[in-house]
Amino acid sequence: MLPLDPSSYGALPGIGMQGIMDLMLLFFTVSLRIGAFLLAAPFFGSRMVPLPIRIVFTMALTLFIFQLVPYPDLEVMTSTRAIGIIWQEISLGLSAGLVLTILFSAATIAGEQIATTAGLSFAAQVDPNTGASSPVLAQIFMLFLTTLFLSVNGHLVALNIIISSYQLIPIGAPIAFSVLVQTGIDAVGVMFAKGAILMLPVSGILLMVNIAIGAITKSAPQLSLFSFGFPLTLMTSFVLVYLYVYPLAAAMQDMLDSTLQIMDVMLQGAANG
Repeated sequence: MLPLDPSSYGALPGIGMQGIMDLMLLFFTVSLRIGAFLLAAPFFGSRMVPLPIRIVFTMALTLFIFQLVPYPDLEVMTSTRAIGIIWQEISLGLSAGLVLTILFSAATIAGEQIATTAGLSFAAQVDPNTGASSPVLAQIFMLFLTTLFLSVNGHLVALNIIISSYQLIPIGAPIAFSVLVQTGIDAVGVMFAKGAILMLPVSGILLMVNIAIGAITKSAPQLSLFSFGFPLTLMTSFVLVYLYVYPLAAAMQDMLDSTLQIMDVMLQGAANG
């Protein structure tokens, strides 16, 4: 008959069921902030990335940082305070992701306004990210911004900011929720400002072209607006968008820098508030 005592035959002692449950609870708590961020952040939270992949990615990141981040005592996580801690972790991750998503929408606003000015608003299709119909030019602008975001390692910078926030704001530490709300409100204003900066060069020239077409058709009524003005506007818009690629990339890169800075400042303000 085999001995029941593991020490009698040199076996390593196992982990008790209670220890496994405590470890899973702490692991789940650490994963909340990262998971909420990946759920709301651009590119990571898009419909093109399936939910199982996001879950696996969240678990993998949590596994790498689990031993590096401070986490609360088990007594706290098994009390009623755990509800507030869970809500706080989800709020931090969602706020950081939503700020990025709001500011990324500046590219969509710019593309929609340029498409409307150029008469291309009818060329619309379903956006795979949102499921709503939007002009193709707006989707091209968003795809261009996402490609630029990945090419300059913006996704790594964003992940580094959210992972570093565990040292800045330990799990269970008090935060200033008013800073999160105010940053979200300010991000909406920055979104419209950045969208205006992106669209003004093309929209301004197209406005002058439309004014010139109106003056020409007024002086020469035999020229039809649809046979003369519409093709000229389309040709001008295509040429302008082609010439605007490099300035657009520079403007979007500046927007990405300010976007990541706003996210970092928000987390620092939430910690110091």
